Amino acid sequence: MRFLLDHDVPDDAGFSLEALGHVVIKLREVLPVTTPDDEVLRQAGERDCVLITCNRDDLLAAAGRVAHRGIIILIRRRSRALERAALVRLLDSAGESGLSDNINFA
Repeated sequence: MRFLLDHDVPDDAGFSLEALGHVVIKLREVLPVTTPDDEVLRQAGERDCVLITCNRDDLLAAAGRVAHRGIIILIRRRSRALERAALVRLLDSAGESGLSDNINFA
């Protein structure tokens, strides 16, 4: 799968996804930090990516206005290892069909 990591997602989450064979694009490498959330979702869709973000409230609101390929809200935990484990569990349980065009929480 292809993922676009929002500015607030730790890099190590991306490293874990790449280790599993996924394509990871970091938002900060393709768009300015000031890019509005609606445009972030549009860009993720144009790149055929599921967006991963920790910015729950703003992205959920944007998802009501903009069609998207899928969104994963990464919930902050006590450690980055716990965040990565939750993300990998979600990928294992939901699979591509469960992530595509849906909003999921990890």
